[in-house]
Amino acid sequence: MLNFDNDYSEGAHPLILKRLSELNFTKQPGYGADEESAAARTKILKACGLHGQGEVFFLSGGTQTNLLVLDALLHKTQGVIAAVSGHISIHEAGAIEGSGHKVLTLPGKEGKLRAQEVKAYLETFYHDLNAAHMVQPGAVYISQPTEYGTLYSKAELAALKAVCEQYKLPLYVDGARLAYALSSPFNELSLQDLAALCDVFYIGGTKCGALIGEAVVFTNKAPQFFFTLVKQHGALLAKGFILGTQFNVLFSDDLYLHIADQAISLALKLSAQLKDRGYKLYYPTRTNQIFLVLDRSESRSLADKVQLSFWEQLDNNHDVWRLALSFATTAEQVADLLSLLPVKN
Repeated sequence: MLNFDNDYSEGAHPLILKRLSELNFTKQPGYGADEESAAARTKILKACGLHGQGEVFFLSGGTQTNLLVLDALLHKTQGVIAAVSGHISIHEAGAIEGSGHKVLTLPGKEGKLRAQEVKAYLETFYHDLNAAHMVQPGAVYISQPTEYGTLYSKAELAALKAVCEQYKLPLYVDGARLAYALSSPFNELSLQDLAALCDVFYIGGTKCGALIGEAVVFTNKAPQFFFTLVKQHGALLAKGFILGTQFNVLFSDDLYLHIADQAISLALKLSAQLKDRGYKLYYPTRTNQIFLVLDRSESRSLADKVQLSFWEQLDNNHDVWRLALSFATTAEQVADLLSLLPVKN
């Protein structure tokens, strides 16, 4: 059985496992107060161009990270603006709403929020005489890449930032798959650009070669009591050095900037080969996720040979399926997948 269901089915990059093994019996301070975590924070801030400012926190998963960051940014009367297809909108089981904050959805395009839509929403909201009776917009959420693997350009992010500044809303970027964005030839945004154009973002590890872990980067001071909020939500790992050690490795010798290079190269080649064979793509492939339109007979014939991720129903006979390549996907696995997908007439 081939597995293209997600990009977190494997363990970790060998260099991470090597370093964890080397430190396995070294007694470490708890809760991220260790030297590996301190070194990782310094390297991350340097890579982001945040010399002398900014703060970094390590958490274990994406949903946990989104919940904690947004809970820290928002007053209890506020919600967060996101694309209707955004991860917090559809794939986090109402985690944000469960923390008491509504997700305020806008249509977006190709999974991306558009600055003009956000501006129009805010203008309408603040001109509404009933605004005091409504959920207040308190932040804007996007992801890079988006849920459809598409990418924000530098101009698009700058336009969103300008709207956020006008209305004094923090801009938060979910970077669960950020390594795949950074390796894409279609990408315009560096870590330094993200640090300059948003208020907080996270650098994904779980889906980008780590065992587990995400690095939250506040581009200035973190909200007051953020560390205590992490503890209160049960998200503060006693063995925090496990997270810090992994990011110390990922940010040594530019590993994070290149860990996804092979996945991107293979994904773009596979996408082109699928199109050549007559398959329809739901969106152009820009990162490691390929969204393939299959009719029901095609998906049934593949079900016992390859694991794909069902995405959405397109019509009465066609569905959108996601293929996800990871940092560990090989050319041989891609070739095996292609052998199961015949040329269409």
